[in-house]
Amino acid sequence: MNMGWIDRVVRFVIGVVLLAYAVPIGFEPSSWNWVGWIGVVPLLTAVFGVCPLYSLLGISTCTPKRPA
Repeated sequence: MNMGWIDRVVRFVIGVVLLAYAVPIGFEPSSWNWVGWIGVVPLLTAVFGVCPLYSLLGISTCTPKRPA
């Protein structure tokens, strides 16, 4: 895991909103609704707690564990 809980919550919310735009639930249907399917990416990274781009760049938003 390379994502902290705040990062995961933000990604989850963004993913749900984008998917709601794709379906369209509460949004006006348009020819741009396909863009909402991009919400699958932040949703999956939030669920699994791993961001492939963070791994490539060596970034981690997890809080460091204290030694026992």
